[in-house]
Amino acid sequence: MKSLRIADAETMCLALQDEIRRSEEARYDHRLHGVLLVAQGVSCREAGRLLGDSPRTVQYWIHRFEQEGLSGLVEGERSGRPTQLDTRQLREIEAVLRKAPDQVGMDTHLWDGKTLAAYIERRYRVSLGVRQCQRLFRKLGFRLRKPRPVIARADPERQRAHKKTP
Repeated sequence: MKSLRIADAETMCLALQDEIRRSEEARYDHRLHGVLLVAQGVSCREAGRLLGDSPRTVQYWIHRFEQEGLSGLVEGERSGRPTQLDTRQLREIEAVLRKAPDQVGMDTHLWDGKTLAAYIERRYRVSLGVRQCQRLFRKLGFRLRKPRPVIARADPERQRAHKKTP
């Protein structure tokens, strides 16, 4: 059989690894492959190299598999950073986002990440980054809408005079 090659393999490996990390199911399958390789006699170091993970990560998978079986390879809850806004504040922000920013004392006519960050800082004394505020929009079910430029209404008489043919 002819040996196949993937064009720009190094870049493609990185892209494929990113894709695996995006999906919870793909991460589970990825761990299964790591455990399978070790079960077939491949060392954790070699399995990690083949899969693009550290040997220690593969060792963690093996230990969890040995202790808990397949359920040990399932993605667990990740706590992440605690939220700085409580549910009451989030409900208030959701209600405020349904209004125009100038109605709540902001000097703009459209909500965006920067405006929301300034509002939350002023109202709740909580400093959130612009990107975090953009995530907050999505979490609350809003999406960014950019204003369309308004084309000035032309004078029909001047248009008629300007046309080459009547």
